[in-house]
Amino acid sequence: MEGIRSNKPGPRPLPTLPPDPLSLDIDELERAFREVLSASKTTFLEPEKLAGYVRDFGADKTIVSTLPELGGTLDLVTIDDPLQLAGVDLTILHARLGVAENGAMWLSETEMVHRVLPFITQHLVLIVDRATLVPTMHAAYRRIDICETGFGVFVAGPSKTADIEQSLVIGAHGPRSLIVCLR
Repeated sequence: MEGIRSNKPGPRPLPTLPPDPLSLDIDELERAFREVLSASKTTFLEPEKLAGYVRDFGADKTIVSTLPELGGTLDLVTIDDPLQLAGVDLTILHARLGVAENGAMWLSETEMVHRVLPFITQHLVLIVDRATLVPTMHAAYRRIDICETGFGVFVAGPSKTADIEQSLVIGAHGPRSLIVCLR
């Protein structure tokens, strides 16, 4: 054991992030973003159809929305214990940014209100502003300020796993569906 300790290499500086790739215009970023997410069974919804989608989702369903224009049936202010969110059918949240290379969308604790919300809901709708699309994860990390918002998470498609008896299971540890609305 002492031999291992005495041969321990010294600290090394962290690598610097590579520069951003050549600028892509917003249409190219959106095309790449849609292409990647479409492969993961994500559905896209046009902004003008979102209110109708929420209205038609079901009057008997539990809907949470952090967007004032799309009121839900459950007010997050009344939730003291995140376990009270276990019955949420649909959640609508605003994502701070989207990443074209892998379809990931950044949600901070500010947008989620409760950290468990994007994982415990059955169906998740994320609103992403086209102007916030970035080409790479490197560019995304440059825009994220954890000190400003605290906890955050990248979401990229509905939850799925094939670990359970080698069968594909959708929604095993997250939402069963993801709908993205680019505006």
